This record gives sequence, C-alpha cells and structure tokens, in this order.
Amino acid sequence: MQSFIGRKKELEVLEKEYRRESGFVVVYGRRRVGKTTLIKEFIKNKKAIYYLATEEIETYAKKHLLNLVADFTDQTYLKNANFDNWEDIFKVFADFESNEKKIIVIDEFQYLIQVNPAFTSVFQRIWDDILKDKNVMLILCGSLISMMTTHVLSYGSPLYGRRTSQIRLQPLRFTELKDWHPDRTFEEQVEFYSITGGVPKYFEFFENGKVTIQGIKDNVLSKSGFLYEEPLFLLRNEVREPINYFSILKAISEGNHKLSRIAGALEQKSNSLSPYLSTLSELYLIEKRVPVTEKTPEKSRKGLYFINDNFIKFWFDYVYPNRGELELDNQQLVIEKFNETFTSSFVSFIYEDICKDIFAQLCREGAINFVPSKIGSYWNKDNSVEIDVVSVDKTNKKIFLAECKYYQDKKVDIGVYKSLVEKCKGQDFEEYEITYGLFSKSGFEDRLVELSLDNPKLILINESSIIRN
Repeated sequence: MQSFIGRKKELEVLEKEYRRESGFVVVYGRRRVGKTTLIKEFIKNKKAIYYLATEEIETYAKKHLLNLVADFTDQTYLKNANFDNWEDIFKVFADFESNEKKIIVIDEFQYLIQVNPAFTSVFQRIWDDILKDKNVMLILCGSLISMMTTHVLSYGSPLYGRRTSQIRLQPLRFTELKDWHPDRTFEEQVEFYSITGGVPKYFEFFENGKVTIQGIKDNVLSKSGFLYEEPLFLLRNEVREPINYFSILKAISEGNHKLSRIAGALEQKSNSLSPYLSTLSELYLIEKRVPVTEKTPEKSRKGLYFINDNFIKFWFDYVYPNRGELELDNQQLVIEKFNETFTSSFVSFIYEDICKDIFAQLCREGAINFVPSKIGSYWNKDNSVEIDVVSVDKTNKKIFLAECKYYQDKKVDIGVYKSLVEKCKGQDFEEYEITYGLFSKSGFEDRLVELSLDNPKLILINESSIIRN
C-alpha cells in the first residue's frame, strides 16, 4: 500500500505557510482521516520536531518534549535537567540556530488541554513571547473537532487570532484515489470508495484497494474486528450523551431524511433536535442538503439530512441491524444481504456523489466548459421529480442536469436521456442555459453516443471520461 496519496492542495497551503517568517497553522479533523500522515509528509527533509501529546500527566508531557528538543538541538545533557515550565523548553528550541527555519508540530493538542485546562493561555504566551518572531513555523494538530474548535479556533480561546491558516482535513475524494491502484477496474474503485469513503485508515483493512467478502468478515463483521464498533467509538470521543446522536444517525439511516420524520421516529419535537443535528453536521457525520437551485438555501424548507460518511452509512445498513446475529458469530445472514443489495442499492446511491466529484474534476481540467458555483442534486416540493447531479454556473447562467446509472451489465440507452429531458420540463431551470449529462459505469448504446456527438448540450461520461469523437 502506498503511504501517501492526494492532498496536493493541503501541501500547497503548508508550503505557503512555511515561506512566511512565522506561521501558525491549525490542522484538525476527525480521527483516521490522515492528519498525521499529511504533516509527516510535509516536514520530510525539513528541520522539524514532531511531538505527539498523549494522555499522561503534565510532568511527563514536558519531559517528553524536553527530550525531543535536547536531541534536536544536539544538547543531550538537557535530558537530565529539570524545567519547571513549558516556556523554558520552547525558548531552547526557538533560540537554537535562530536564523534557520524550524518547524515544531504538536499533534493531538487536545490532550494537553485535557491535562491542564489553562494550557491554551500558557501557549498564548509561548507563541506571543517566544515563537512568533523567531522564524518558526508552528503546527497544532488535533482529532477531537469539538475541543479544537472550542479551545483553539473559537473567539473565546486565548489563541484566537494567532493562527495564520487552518486546514480542516476531509476524507480523500474519489478522484484522488482513482490512480492509486490503476490495475483496479472502475467498478472495484467505486466499491472500495463506497465503503471506505476516502478515510485513509480504513484503506488498511481492504488489501490492495479491493473490497472482499473476507475483508468485510474479518474487519467489519467480526466482534474482534477493528471497525466493528467504529461509529460508537467516534461518537464517544466527540460528544456527551452519545445515545442521542446515535439515535439520530439510526433514524436517518432508516430513510428518515426530513426533520419532521426524524423527530417522529424518535418521538421528539423537531426543535429539540436542532443542537444534536448541528453538532453532527459540524463533525461532518451528517449533511443537510437542499436543491442546488434554491436562492436562499439557509431558509429552504426542502432540506433533507443524509449520513455524510460512507463507512458509517455502511455500518448502519449492514452491521447495526444484525448485531444480535453478529454477537453470536453468525455472519452468514449479513453476507447474504450484502450480496443481494450492495451493488444495486448501497453502491448505486454512493455512485451519485462520486459522479459529482468526477464532474467537478472534469470542469477543473477544462474537459467541460463549465464553472461550477455549486454542485448537488435537485428535487421539487413533493419529491415527484429528482435529478441526481445538478450544477449551477452562476457566472455564465448555465445549469448542468444529469442522471447516474450504475447498471451491472446494461448500457444506457436513448430512453434514459429522453426521460431526463422530459422530467426537467416545468422545473426551476428557466433562467439557465441547460446542458444535460448522463453518467454510466457500463457505457452507452450506439444510438445515444451518435446523438451526443451531434449535440453539444448532451455530455456522456463513461466511468471517468467523456465520450467524444
């Protein structure tokens, strides 16, 4: 397995900050998403200290950092010294070869705050008085999003206003993964992404970028598997009262996407769920979606909630409903359901989001003459019309309307295109110049290809490529 893929934009941000006289970068995001790997890739071949905070008493934490500084400055005698405060340790680091650019990384910063709630105030002084003017780049990294937001990024934090940049690291996009295992078919790549969702840690459990029944049995369905209780672990680390958040995720996974239906499933009032939905959104575990054409999306009454993490969606579809059987080591029932529904139901739904990413990539590359302002989907008031991929180009008053077809072995025919055109009539698209699109895993019938070659307002995308002359 390759150790590092993608993250070009994030590396560019870090390199830009490195060129500053002094930079203070905050890198944060959910566990497993690859923050440490990104940072280690960036500091490779640079003068840097990487300090990983752990859940230990402050005395041991200071000693750990002192040892790293002693080795970095080649002053190993410092390992036997006693430093009463953090400031003196950072001063040794800052004063060493002060004309040379240096980096200090503090990973899992939230643990230092847990040990000493006043640590952000201490660190404010360290930055202001010791590091800021010493040609030093500081990277604070944390996995507990709620703590990093409250104690580092928020207005009430002593560190507020100090950072020069921040990176909220997201899972890798499908288009960042497609060249990772070029020997894999497009279908295999889609299936792999449908389960892992671009979270690098999960890649380790599916050998060579391929989803196998054995890999699912060993890592997801087995009681001793690393991913067997993954959603529970994520929630317990981030929130109090995880049962409330878990119940909301369960309700959404069962097809309750409107707020009223989620509340009904939980027998709660809609307004009582707002704080929980907000937190789950901030953790990027769920997403509130509205039709792309909405003029004021924040006021839209068409909002629907979806689980935003592919693996968590997979877990709620296949693991949670069958926990009783799995606790008795009976995996066969789940495997049978997996074989029946994984491609036709689960992957087909994820494929729509993959198509949005493919469209965005084709636009960035100039393969499609379109500047997306927004990319999403469309549905009308009563959900009688749904369109899988919709993108608006506000600058040029264009709109892209597309359907995604993940047939196993069936090419898309001209009837699918005609159906798309028909259902788009009478919707909210009058002010735009329309381009239609069709995405397919299995290709297109010849008649449809011939039609597209004579019609610049019809784009056919087979796997990740546009059908052209």
